Amino acid sequence: MTLHLVQGAGAVRRGSHGGLETVGSAGPVGASEVALAVPARRTLLEALRYDLDLIGTKQGCDKGDCGACTVLLDGVPVLSCLTLALEADGRAVQTVETLAGAPHIDPLLDCFDRLGGGQCGFCTPGMLMSATALLERCPCPSRDEIKLALSGNLCRCTGYTKIIEAVELAAKIKRGEADAEAGVDMPGNECAPEPLPSNASRSRKGQAS
Repeated sequence: MTLHLVQGAGAVRRGSHGGLETVGSAGPVGASEVALAVPARRTLLEALRYDLDLIGTKQGCDKGDCGACTVLLDGVPVLSCLTLALEADGRAVQTVETLAGAPHIDPLLDCFDRLGGGQCGFCTPGMLMSATALLERCPCPSRDEIKLALSGNLCRCTGYTKIIEAVELAAKIKRGEADAEAGVDMPGNECAPEPLPSNASRSRKGQAS
């Protein structure tokens, strides 16, 4: 059951007689091309997590119910726990690790953080992948379209409102509509306490009296 990393463009798999068979060109994971030898029953989830160490893709129910393992295969969301690794042969695989981090953070990552859409975080990678696919094909989604796109991703924290709002805000940012002039500010500022008076201001007030 060992998955072998090999050099070159040919992906290989273990044949019926125990040897390795070339199965074609390995698909790109992020910006890298990898060639893997996998048993026929190896899932894409297992290959990503345990053989490529891309642990952002979560292993949840293992039966296609929760959506935590969602990745993009040629831009289409798939459940990697139900997808054989060999089905990804020669195809583009996108995981949550491909979303840009700081300093030029992907708007979806930024908005999930700013609006508290991450919560416990276990379902978040799958949510981000489903939302990424949605915004690629529909830059200006309605709230119902967002709900439909995320309907295959279960949140055990039951906090879907913040997740939907995060996708809405990310869509605005991607369209260039969410800036300071549009009134989009860091969430939570309305609950911030008044700043404490400085020692300098207190001393000036004492001198005046």
